[in-house]
Amino acid sequence: MSNKLRWGVLSTAAIGLKKVIPAMQQGQYTSVAAIASRDLAKAQEAATAHGIPTAYGSYEELLADPNIDAVYNPLPNQFHVPWTMKAAEAGKHVLCEKPLSLTVAEAESLLAVRSSTGVKIGEAFMIRSSPQWLRLRELLNQGRVGELRSILGFFSYFNIDPANIRNRVECGGGALMDIGCYLVHASRYAFAQEPTRVVARIDRDPQMHTDRLTSAILDFPAGQSIFTCSTQLVPHQRIHFLGTRGRIELEIPFNAPIDRPTRLFIDDGGDLFGRSITTEIFPVCDQYTLQGDAFSKAVLENTEVPVSIEDAIKNMAVIEAILYSADSGQWESPQR
Repeated sequence: MSNKLRWGVLSTAAIGLKKVIPAMQQGQYTSVAAIASRDLAKAQEAATAHGIPTAYGSYEELLADPNIDAVYNPLPNQFHVPWTMKAAEAGKHVLCEKPLSLTVAEAESLLAVRSSTGVKIGEAFMIRSSPQWLRLRELLNQGRVGELRSILGFFSYFNIDPANIRNRVECGGGALMDIGCYLVHASRYAFAQEPTRVVARIDRDPQMHTDRLTSAILDFPAGQSIFTCSTQLVPHQRIHFLGTRGRIELEIPFNAPIDRPTRLFIDDGGDLFGRSITTEIFPVCDQYTLQGDAFSKAVLENTEVPVSIEDAIKNMAVIEAILYSADSGQWESPQR
């Protein structure tokens, strides 16, 4: 195998065409060799627009291509596990968009497939390869905020198009699955442990029945994480990590721009007007390029991928508990 992994992309999904493919084409360890759609004309159009050598009119044809080492799966949520399984069974490594599955049981089914095929399977939480998030981990490990006790997160956008997959229940749509999963993942990442119980409230759209406003408290051994996510609010995202001696804030935690630096703020609490805040600036980069390279490097060097199936299962267990709690009105413990 060369020093670049040859990638195939399943579908002409917008996230792939707009963000992930152009980013991976800039990677040190990634090359995008093929794209597939159930409509050959769409695949050919995407291939031409992005300079991808090969276009296929079915996903099966791409998976049968011996010149493809790994597959990026940005299909709608309900197709994540079925096509990740088929790709693995075809001997391809798989980077699957988040959330990896619709349920814990579905995610767990990938463990046997990974074991029998020997391929690597990872969940595409691109923040785990982002410089600002890696720096957050360093600062927390150094005790820069003292003892981490509280996380406050917010993530929202406004989309009321009933045809959009994010607003379709059968596609695993809704705020919690689409963007709340980031807040759950970020909380688990920062505390470096799992919540023992959660409590949540969900407001569902009366027509589309997806959760349009979800708030949760995650109770960790070390502290608490509180977050709100919404598909029908003014677009905004922010996350704070508060400890006994300081606070860290990520200004644009999730959709980090590719055309300007990102910023992280460290506050020692000495001044409520912010005069004691230290700002760290991260040079312009594309976290999707870094994500593709990190996964590819794990394959090339046979090391662990950034976000494993086991990690995805734990994240989904928290998401399921949040959904159960919203129905029961009680604290619920993640089951995994």
